This record gives sequence, structure tokens and C-alpha cells, in this order.
Amino acid sequence: MSTARLPRSPAAPLTDLLDRPLRSLRISVTDRCNMRCRYCMPEQDYVWLPRQSILSFEEIDRLAGIFSRLGVDKLRITGGEPLLRHDLPDLIRLLRRQPGIRDLAMTTNGILLARHAADLRAAGLDRVTVSLDTLRADRMEEFARSARHGEVLEGIAAAQRAGLGLKLNAVVIRDYNEDELVDLLAFAREWRAEMRFIEYMDVGGATDWAMEQVVTRAEILQTLGRRYGGIEPLETADWAPADRYSLPDGTIFGIIASTTAPFCRTCDRGRLTADGSWLLCLYGESGIDLREPLRTGRSDAEIAAIVEEAWRARQDRGAELRAESVHRGALYRLESLRADPHREMHTRGG
Repeated sequence: MSTARLPRSPAAPLTDLLDRPLRSLRISVTDRCNMRCRYCMPEQDYVWLPRQSILSFEEIDRLAGIFSRLGVDKLRITGGEPLLRHDLPDLIRLLRRQPGIRDLAMTTNGILLARHAADLRAAGLDRVTVSLDTLRADRMEEFARSARHGEVLEGIAAAQRAGLGLKLNAVVIRDYNEDELVDLLAFAREWRAEMRFIEYMDVGGATDWAMEQVVTRAEILQTLGRRYGGIEPLETADWAPADRYSLPDGTIFGIIASTTAPFCRTCDRGRLTADGSWLLCLYGESGIDLREPLRTGRSDAEIAAIVEEAWRARQDRGAELRAESVHRGALYRLESLRADPHREMHTRGG
């Protein structure tokens, strides 16, 4: 099999038709999860990706190297729940050796984090983002069908002890956790973590999403402003999805307003599913199969050409188009999700 190497970085930034560079790659390592959150995978049973189709760590590492040499310098490990993938520190160790990667992070629900945080840090993981939608165990049990809230909190503590950079994500949903905004921000400040509030998104379809359930960025700022006083927006040159703000005491938090104020024009990320489908947009109808050329002897240069051609032709702005929809509901009907698991939020890596 030919694995002819590419130059370490492109001669010029690889940009799409809207002049957006390819700099960030989210890598799903599994479509399975040990929670059933209402906004992601609320059904009891799902159609799982065939196990034989799941990329090996070596295949993921090879693709990461190809993307890195095309300009990607940020990797984020996702799922499903990535810590359900056995021996995950081994993958982190491989990815850490990629010379072009400056930031290596992971998103997790935190349930298994306490037992793995130290090993992940030792393997080279820089940062971890833990999903924490509520500080109330009873709410988590009702909303995510999990009684393991205490283990999530233990995971957060373990991540801090291990020296991992720490962020907390909360999807804010009306009549569920909108009354916890102040408490969640105070909790994050106590643990020296950056809190990020996320508007409820309409990806997938099993969630029964409706616009009335969305707590907007303006509402979040209004609630926090009543408690803390003046909130100042922070300027940033980064293409990260969160708008960042500072409280009067210097506490920094972020809001991802992807439903009411989409960030499509500054989206520099692609998503690699656990079975090697590369999605150019979270809302994309389909992905580009990179597993087939990977497993049929195509060289790194040939696979890179596939990636480069697709990115240069990219004009996706799915969240913007969704925001313009007059009759906006869930993205897919439930039966279409069962027919194609690649349309599920947990398969796409969020």
C-alpha cells in the first residue's frame, strides 16, 4: 500500500468557496452512548453502525495526519460517548505525535472520566469539555435517563486534578434547565472552568425539537445580567463557535447561538464519523466516504486530493438556511433517521 507523504503544510491555506479555511476536525470514535439525552438521542433503541465499519486507531491517525498536512491544527475527539471506546489513551498518544496538531481536545458526558482523566492527560490530551446540563441529579435522571450524576461531578474533579484544560457545556432548554443558568455559571467558576451555554439545536429528528423550546442568547444574557450586572463581550480572533463574555469580576463564559445567530460564515471544521464519513457541515445531507479509499490501498496523496477537492467546493451554511426556514421543525422525520444512522446527532459527533 502506498502511503506517500505530503508536505507538512499546504503552500497556501485550503479555503472553501466562502473563504473559510480547513483548520479543525472533530473525530467521532463511536456512535454509542451511555446516556439518552433528550436533545441528542432520546430513543431507547437505535440502529448502530456496523462494528466492522468502525475505523481503527491506526486508520484514524492516518487520516488525522492527512488533514493536518492540509492545514488542520485542531482535533477534537467525540462520540457518541468517546470513553466507551476501549483504550482511548492509545489513540490520543498516536494523535499527539502528529507534528502539525497544536490543540487536542475531547468532549465527553463525564460519566467515565474519573477513571481515565490521568491516563488521557499523560497520553497528551490538552483539554476536555464535559456536558453538564443540570446540577440536579433528579433532573438528569428524568432528562437523560441516567442516575450517574455523581460520576459526572467526579469526572470534572478528576480532570482538574489531572491538569486538563476544562470547559463545561450546557444545552439550555425552556422548562428544563433555564432556571439553572446562574447556578451553572457559579459552579464552573468554582472549578475554574469556562461555562458555555448552547442554544437548543434542531439536528436529527427524534428529539421533537421546536423553536418554542429554544432559550436564546439574548434571554441568557438578560438572565445573567440581572444577577451579575454589566456583561462585556470579548473580542476574539479565533473561529471558535462560542461568543465569549466577561462578568464584572472577570469570570469568562461563552454562548453558542447556533440556532438564532448561526456562525456558518466562520465555520472552519469538518466532522469525521466513526466509520469514516467526512461531513462538511453538521446539517449536511451526506458525507464523503474516506474509509473506502483508506482500505483499498489509496495513497495519502490520493486521499488528500479527495479532501482538497471537496473543501474547495464547499459552500455549506446549513444553520443559516435553517434559520431562514419559515416552518422550522426537527431536521428529519424519525423514520428517516432509522433508515440512515448517519443522520443522527450522536453519529455526527455534535
